[in-house]
Amino acid sequence: MNGGRDDAGDDLAPDELRAAEYALGTLRGAGRARFEADLAKYPDLQALVAAWEDRFVTLNELTPPEPPRPEVWRRIEREVGLDQKAGMKVRHRALPAPPAVWRRWWESLAFWRGLAGLAAAVAVIAIGMNLLQPRFNPEQMATELVAALQSQEGSGVSFVAFYDTQSGAVRLLGLSGQQVADKDYELWYIRGDEPAVSMGVIPVDERTEIPLDQAAREKIADGTILAVTLEQKGGSPTGVAQGPIVALGKATPI
Repeated sequence: MNGGRDDAGDDLAPDELRAAEYALGTLRGAGRARFEADLAKYPDLQALVAAWEDRFVTLNELTPPEPPRPEVWRRIEREVGLDQKAGMKVRHRALPAPPAVWRRWWESLAFWRGLAGLAAAVAVIAIGMNLLQPRFNPEQMATELVAALQSQEGSGVSFVAFYDTQSGAVRLLGLSGQQVADKDYELWYIRGDEPAVSMGVIPVDERTEIPLDQAAREKIADGTILAVTLEQKGGSPTGVAQGPIVALGKATPI
C-alpha cells in the first residue's frame, strides 16, 4: 500500500481516493469488497479512512439545519412536475410525492441540511475521478459548482456533476444505476420559478461532458436544481419532463 501518497501531481493517489470514496459511501460492489479486505490488513489505510470520515463529519457540521418556508415546498413540487396544475404534464410519476417526502429530502444529510459539507465531499470525489480537468486550480475552484444528484424513490440511480464556468460545460459521472431497456435518462436544470429545461439524454455508466449554450450558462448557478428523469428512448419529445424523477440535486459552490 502506498498510504495515499503520490508524487505524480495534484490528483488524489489511488489509496487516498478509495479511502475518500469508502468514507463517503460511493465505493460499491467488488471494489468495496477488495478495499475492505485491504482495510483489514493495512493500518495506514485504516488511518486514511478515519481521517476522511473526520473531515466529512466536520464539514457537515458547518451548516446548521434551517427549516425551509412552506412556499419552498410548493415551488419545488411545481418545478419538478409534481403539481400538474403548473403545466409540467408529468404522465408517468413513480410515486405521488406528498409534502412529507420533500421534507424528508430537506432534512436529510444527502440534501440541503448539510449542503456545504456535501459540496466539499462531492468535490473530493470529482477531483479523484478526473471530472475537474485540466488539473484544478484551488483559486479557480472558488467559483465552480458541484452537485450530488441523489437517487429518488429507490431508483438506484445517482450522479455527480461539476460545472466548469470557464469552458461552459457540465461534466457528469454516473455513480450508480443501470440503463433501462427502451428508455433513456434525461438531465434537466431548474432555475428559480422558471420551467425545467432539458440538457439532453445522458448515459448512466460513463462520464459525459455537456457543452452549454449561453442561455444555459447564465442559469447554472448556486441554487440551480439538477434533475434526471427516465424518459422514452431519445428523451422527451415535447421538451417537457414526462417520466419519473430518478435523481435530484442542487448546484452549490465548492
